[in-house]
Amino acid sequence: MSIENLSANKSFGGWHKQYSHRSLTLNCSMRFAIYLPPQVLTGQKVPVLYWLSGLTCSDENFMQKAGAQRIAAELGIAIVAPDTSPRGENVADDKGYDLGQGAGFYVNATQAPWDNHYQMYDYVVNELPKLIEDTFPVSEKRAISGHSMGGHGALCIAMLNPTRYSSVSAFSPICNPIKTPWGEKAFTAYLGKDKTLWQNYDASELMRKAVQLVPAKVDQGGADDFLLEQLKPEMLVSAAKVSNYPLDLQIHEGYDHSYYFIASLIETHLRFHHRYLNQ
Repeated sequence: MSIENLSANKSFGGWHKQYSHRSLTLNCSMRFAIYLPPQVLTGQKVPVLYWLSGLTCSDENFMQKAGAQRIAAELGIAIVAPDTSPRGENVADDKGYDLGQGAGFYVNATQAPWDNHYQMYDYVVNELPKLIEDTFPVSEKRAISGHSMGGHGALCIAMLNPTRYSSVSAFSPICNPIKTPWGEKAFTAYLGKDKTLWQNYDASELMRKAVQLVPAKVDQGGADDFLLEQLKPEMLVSAAKVSNYPLDLQIHEGYDHSYYFIASLIETHLRFHHRYLNQ
């Protein structure tokens, strides 16, 4: 599969690069960003942290705002940030910020008109990692993380694929989307009205039933405007108690939903993943 390099910026001895490629899974052109730490310049294959962003974001938000490159360079971890949805003139969209382009929710849509392009689960789990591992000097060791909608995606993907990821983390994830306005709107559109089909994309439901366990770290801001109505971390904590899931969930008073929060704690997440990527 051919890819086109759109930009390259040296950063902490490594390189941040942006690429576009034609996605067969999503039936459109897609863009992703990758940070390659300086260790790859000596021929070393490095593990990869996949970062999934939240509503309205693209591949650029995390790479430009989180300040992750310094620690990734120290630890020798590549970071891959895909876009949050299919995009293009022929891709279905909605007037709301929480559905359509920029709001793929990392599910495989089954309902028209979304099913023609919105297969973000398969893209993140299968197509993109294969492209990354075929193209760049990376190993098959993977971790996954994300923010808000992307935190929801990271948790669900890790629990549905426990042998593919060494660890999972999330900032301010949508923990129980089948019981939130964001989740109900997106899942009705993408998956239909049968709510039993929604459960495979709900982190709390998956964690409650989990048998194979992926170490999980979640950080949540206590001053987050979306905390009570949309995020519901207490549901994830309750689910973890049922399955004895290795979940470390911390509430941080005063922090909101923004990238100021992510930048404040991203080092702890990278060091968390590094511990498991090197086991």
